[in-house]
Amino acid sequence: MSGLGRRRLGGAWRRRRPLRTRLALATTAAVALVAVGVCTAAFFVVRDALYDQLDLSLTQSARLAAGHNQGAPPGTLAGECRFLAAPACAEVVPADPAKDPRPPGQLPVAPAAREVAAGERAPYYTDITLAGHPMRMLTTDFAKGRALQVALRADTVQDGIAEAAGWLALIGTAGVLLAALLGYWVSRTGLAPVTRIAATAERIAATRDPRHRIVLPPPGREDEITRLAGSFNTMLGELEQSVTAQRRLVADASHELRTPLTALRTNAELLARGERLTPEQRQRASLALGRQLREVTGLVNDLIELARDEEPQALVEQVRLAALVEACAQSARAHWPAVPFRVRVAGAETVVVPGVPARLSRLLGNLLDNAAKFSPAGAAVEVELTAAGGRAELTVRDHGPGVAEEDLPYVFDRFYRAGAARSLPGSGLGLAMARQIARAHAAELTVERAPGGGAVFRLAF
Repeated sequence: MSGLGRRRLGGAWRRRRPLRTRLALATTAAVALVAVGVCTAAFFVVRDALYDQLDLSLTQSARLAAGHNQGAPPGTLAGECRFLAAPACAEVVPADPAKDPRPPGQLPVAPAAREVAAGERAPYYTDITLAGHPMRMLTTDFAKGRALQVALRADTVQDGIAEAAGWLALIGTAGVLLAALLGYWVSRTGLAPVTRIAATAERIAATRDPRHRIVLPPPGREDEITRLAGSFNTMLGELEQSVTAQRRLVADASHELRTPLTALRTNAELLARGERLTPEQRQRASLALGRQLREVTGLVNDLIELARDEEPQALVEQVRLAALVEACAQSARAHWPAVPFRVRVAGAETVVVPGVPARLSRLLGNLLDNAAKFSPAGAAVEVELTAAGGRAELTVRDHGPGVAEEDLPYVFDRFYRAGAARSLPGSGLGLAMARQIARAHAAELTVERAPGGGAVFRLAF
């Protein structure tokens, strides 16, 4: 199999494995690597320590042999090498092979030993086997033209090394198994919030109900996963509000559309039997049909406007508020000829805000229409634009009945209409649209009861 095929196979395997399993395997592999490294280092440390102890014994034995055998000729000084508990066996090696004793000694003589005897090489240690037993031998200088070889049995050292290797292997294996168990436990515990998030998301996808929430740990135990779960709960809350608002909008829109559509159908059916109607009846039915068509068209347009969250940035430009207010007031005067509109601009003639002129005109138009709708005949609608401290503020006040205290929190809700407004024309979408446009322009639209009666709508940029 090629390298690319192996990489694809490995990637597919990782994708098929749960995150919990992959995390446990990664933890186990990391701990196993550390355990193997530590055990390997410990093995070499123990082995070197045992051999250092053996080399120290060899050095001491060589000093004793040299001190007790000054001037000894080549040959064996101590030959009890086969016994484990015996002192070191030793022999003198000449630099010239022709001076070797007859018979030769028990310890093997390497060319390096001749070099030590001749003073051409430093003392050294070597491992040998003698009579089937492992030995450790030191070759050092003894006298001019001679070297001293001292050897000790190394069985105990090798047994100690083997025992240490066995214990270290056992400890390493136990450490890897413990790491696997702990890795699985850590991955299971650490990813429990993620599991709950996934389960909640799957439950919402299956039931299409965003009211589900992830159970969070008690305060004081927050971590990154807990914050993620909290953020997910916040997102679910926003989703629930959005879904609820969407369902309420659909229900309210269907309710608001039912009455004008019924009237449209009735008038259309009535006009279909026009031969039975008098000319006056046909004219009244035609006028009612046109009025209802305009009402339905306006309602549909308002719904479309509410569905638009933001305008493209390409349409945003610098808008002079004073000129926009004057233009909207002129349009309102033409639409409401019985209502006087008084506009006052106090030091805000040059105030400019970034925005979409058409949307801002719609916002101001809705506020002026709402004020005119509730104003008694002849009562003025007061419009004032002020600017102070880099903050522009527009107020629209009417002198009508005002807003009841219980209605204030719901004035900007879609399709909400107070009891006093149910008999007036409108769909209940104008103020909701005005607040949406205001927020899209980083402005805040509020309403309050005016002193002496009426309502004041305040738009702060």
